[in-house]
Amino acid sequence: MARPAESERPGMTRAAAVATQVIDDDRVRVTRFDFAPGAETGWHRHSFDYVITTLTDCLMLLEEPGGGTREVLVPAGAAYRRTEGVEHNVVNGGDKVMSFVEVELK
Repeated sequence: MARPAESERPGMTRAAAVATQVIDDDRVRVTRFDFAPGAETGWHRHSFDYVITTLTDCLMLLEEPGGGTREVLVPAGAAYRRTEGVEHNVVNGGDKVMSFVEVELK
């Protein structure tokens, strides 16, 4: 499922990452995210625990509540997990396409 076009996202000035839903059943939701350089997810809060597996090297610029930002380089093929409640905007901080798969545990 693709995210709304930029014109449908009030207050957002960057291009939108493309989110493609792969699985959504009673146990998991699996989504592939593809970001052009500078593209973003938009602000969101995770409702489930989740696991990210990177398909490319990912230089993530993470915008966090309170105005903080941080950059994280996650190499291709790496995985990490987070608990529900994380709130942020993920931006491709690099100059190449960035892709990862997110698995949400319902």
